Amino acid sequence: MSASLLGGKSLALGHGAQVKTQDEFVRVRKRDLEKLTTEVMQLREFLPRVLNGDLIEMLHKARAAQTMRERLAVEQEQLQQECLHLQSRLDAVQIECQKEREEKLLLREQLWQSGAELQQQADFCSGLGSAACSLLWSCSAKEDTVAHWLVDGKLHSFLTLAAQTLESFVRSLDEEMKTEDHNSQDHQFVLALAGTITNIAAVACGRDFLSSSAHVLLDTLTKLLELMKPGVFPKLKVLMLMALYNVSISVKGLKYISENPGLLPLISTLLDDGDWEVCLHSLRLLQSVLLEEDVLLLLGSSLLDPDLRARVSRLTSKVQPSLRLAAQQTLEDLNALQQGRGCKQSSL
Repeated sequence: MSASLLGGKSLALGHGAQVKTQDEFVRVRKRDLEKLTTEVMQLREFLPRVLNGDLIEMLHKARAAQTMRERLAVEQEQLQQECLHLQSRLDAVQIECQKEREEKLLLREQLWQSGAELQQQADFCSGLGSAACSLLWSCSAKEDTVAHWLVDGKLHSFLTLAAQTLESFVRSLDEEMKTEDHNSQDHQFVLALAGTITNIAAVACGRDFLSSSAHVLLDTLTKLLELMKPGVFPKLKVLMLMALYNVSISVKGLKYISENPGLLPLISTLLDDGDWEVCLHSLRLLQSVLLEEDVLLLLGSSLLDPDLRARVSRLTSKVQPSLRLAAQQTLEDLNALQQGRGCKQSSL
């Protein structure tokens, strides 16, 4: 029994010793160890053959791709930040654009209102100017009024403004204005200006003043008659021709007008204007030229132009008695001038 107990104790002690050392040693069969050793040696022999250059290159590429992916991820993050920044700027610009658009619409509305107000003011000024010049036109029919204006010393300024206004109006004309209302305030305004000038020239003191101190006005009237197309505003043409004719009553005024090289071509053109009153007053201006000996010497052979004679001759068959009579008288003066020139040449 003691042996049994002794043997059991020995087994127990041996088991305890095994437990104590199992963390440090592993009991392996020799056959398994040899097998494991063989496999390790085989792996050492065949592993370089498996891990060839392509695989290694693939691994490098994989690592490079991983690096690239990480870099692209960083760049994408940066781009996202920039995109957010640009989006915020876009939103701000759109808000600013909308604000400017609203301001533009407001300014356009204000501009339209200002334009409407300006047109109202222009219409008012045009109406006021038309009424004022109509009064001047009526007042200028009296010789005492013109004399008073000359004494007052403001006539020169008025004539300068009148010349500028007439020139601005005439230069704004075009073909479409032929169909416009000639009784409009603008038209009445310039007609009253031209009529006032005509009345001033009809008075002796007035035409003397125009002949000596209003050469710019006389040149402007001649130039505007050249610019105006046939058939356009004949009433205005008539008034300007009447003003030139009244000035031509003065010898000094006639000499100044005749010194303009465009006078005879202008008269010749106006004889074919188509409006009989324009033709009539063109003939009267030509008659005034033909009556002054000094002017005849100045113009010379220009008055003997066959084209001028032909145009005057055509007017002798017109229906209007006054036009027909004026044309006949002018034609007689031209014939007398030609005969006189012929006699002088033959005597020489």
